[in-house]
Amino acid sequence: MSQERPSIPEPAHRTRRREPLPSEHPKPVEEDSECAARLDAIMQHPSYLAADQDVEFLHTHATRGLRLHLDYLKAEEGLVEHGVERCIVVFGSTRLREPYAALRALAGARKAAAAAPDDPALARRLELAEHRMALSRYYEIGRELGRLVGEAGEGPADSRLIVMTGGGPGAMESANRGAFEAGADSAGLNITLPSEQYPNPYLTPGLCFQFHYFALRKLHFMKRAAAIVALPGGLGTLDELFGTLTLIQTRKVPPIPVVLIGEDYWRRVFDIDYLLEVGSIDPEDTELFWYAETAAEAWAGIREWHDANGSPLFATNAGRESRDDGAEMPEERNT
Repeated sequence: MSQERPSIPEPAHRTRRREPLPSEHPKPVEEDSECAARLDAIMQHPSYLAADQDVEFLHTHATRGLRLHLDYLKAEEGLVEHGVERCIVVFGSTRLREPYAALRALAGARKAAAAAPDDPALARRLELAEHRMALSRYYEIGRELGRLVGEAGEGPADSRLIVMTGGGPGAMESANRGAFEAGADSAGLNITLPSEQYPNPYLTPGLCFQFHYFALRKLHFMKRAAAIVALPGGLGTLDELFGTLTLIQTRKVPPIPVVLIGEDYWRRVFDIDYLLEVGSIDPEDTELFWYAETAAEAWAGIREWHDANGSPLFATNAGRESRDDGAEMPEERNT
């Protein structure tokens, strides 16, 4: 005699129960008049916060490893989401001004110095304004480079190769601005400092990231770098530039083009010939970078370098999978 199979129960609701669990309600005050105050003290204590919501806990020494991981991961996920494969990384001074702003500052400095010709502070202010006016042409070079990169590949909508900067004003703004004016995406890696750092307004929303650790920021500069371009800059630019050159010199990363814009400026800041003369570097180390005077010259040199290296700036998916040329893809670098 066949036995009827039991009916299959209806699937339970994902979150709701027909009968609440005992833990869904606090202990009744009728059972203990002091329980409400004790319960409040327990739940208001920081220990009761979930770990990912406890900001104070997340900033302890014990959780530094997690913060390092998150500093890396958030930017990585954002870049992947936007389809960014490679970047032309542009460094340069935050003090670099666009010509109009530099000219206006120069006019103000001249007027102030003329009114008080014996004031050394105003004389120095005028001297700086004159230097910044002369350097302002590099803002336009950065802007033009951003446009050239933005229009490369299949056009502005192609985010496989984009401009990446430190996200700040000056030289960084110029490159992001050029890409913005071309209708292309560009990225900025900002850094949190004791004084608030504002990103420049030409970055793509969703591609501007704040970092707590300089080290993780530098890692992301190098991870997808197809070239480094350095406009005139100060200590921050030198930090990034020398870090890059050291990584390439030691082959910690595969070589990439490094272009210094403005030979006169860079030869005064960085005497490569003296380093070679005294034996601090080898002759081949002088070939880790070159100079350019225009955006077009820099961009043409970058493309020519990659052609000679067999590492096309816009590799096809098939080419990326086969890697017949032996070149490492950006994600394979030892950064």
